[in-house]
Amino acid sequence: MAKIPKIESANTILHVAEASGLSPATISRVLNNHPYVKEATRKRVLDAIEKLNYHRNNIASGLRSNKSHAIGLIVPRISMTFQSEVITSIQNHLYKHGYNLMICQSNDSLQMEREMVKTLHSTRVDAVIAACTLNTTDFSHFDFLMKSGIPVIFYDRVPTTKTAATLIKGDDFRGGYLATSHLIEIGCKNIAHISGPLSCNLYQDRLAGFKKAMQQGNLKINDKWMFYQELTYENARVAVKKMLSGNERPDAIVADNDTSAIAVLEYVKEIGLKVPNDLKIVGYSNDSRSAIISPSLTTIEQFPALMGQKIVEALMVLLGNSGTNTTMTQEPTVIPVQLIRRLSA
Repeated sequence: MAKIPKIESANTILHVAEASGLSPATISRVLNNHPYVKEATRKRVLDAIEKLNYHRNNIASGLRSNKSHAIGLIVPRISMTFQSEVITSIQNHLYKHGYNLMICQSNDSLQMEREMVKTLHSTRVDAVIAACTLNTTDFSHFDFLMKSGIPVIFYDRVPTTKTAATLIKGDDFRGGYLATSHLIEIGCKNIAHISGPLSCNLYQDRLAGFKKAMQQGNLKINDKWMFYQELTYENARVAVKKMLSGNERPDAIVADNDTSAIAVLEYVKEIGLKVPNDLKIVGYSNDSRSAIISPSLTTIEQFPALMGQKIVEALMVLLGNSGTNTTMTQEPTVIPVQLIRRLSA
């Protein structure tokens, strides 16, 4: 290997080429994670980079190549267990392809979401991945990105109307159906439902699955036991208190997230009822708390790591970096769900 030169000023790709005895083009391929670079060549370049303490100027590189190798991600709340697991999966898979992730949190604010779209456009990201707010029914602000040549992937919370974007979603209809069918199979007759705002595709689909199972079981839906609200701990406690205050009570509750299901479980225990003897409960998401609460919570697994993987696979196709000639279809990619049976039902 060539002798490492003493460089008084900032190192450049030319210095790395000189230090490694390779061409600048080869150095560029290594820096851009080109799939056909030999491992020995990659190691030779990385050794030279480490010895030189070379730092790539991503801004300048992006201006030359018209690629920033940065992907924008808009999420409603990072604190949501499902979202945090999807984010981790996306970041790990993107890193393997040489991309960085810029995470923006909308806090379920439509105004913030719109501003973030503008910000990501101005920072020259190569693509945008988004799980939208509960109140996003007009997705036209994302059209600005696509018209500028920036691909958009919607996941989890996605448009229900026609869009040029790529859609990746969970099988929420089946999730709602599995949760309700399970309760019917174990003998429940009076099933309540705590769902989210019906402005969001998640809760439209989970409600449809609930209704389908109830119809197949020849069970009547009690409108007094149907709640459509933001799925917070506090809201769930208010809802279950109303359900249990009358003479007629449900014998089971399907809650469309685990936070609501846990709130229901804790309230029921506080008033002296037993789960599952007096009330059976099924949640949704299989977050980490569902397995350790007592009794443990029957819930729906959404496979967030798989969703993150599929998002990145689709993104690499859109960016022409998949190594194949695959093209994306306009049909949504649907991630399967699974009933996880525990002690609450």
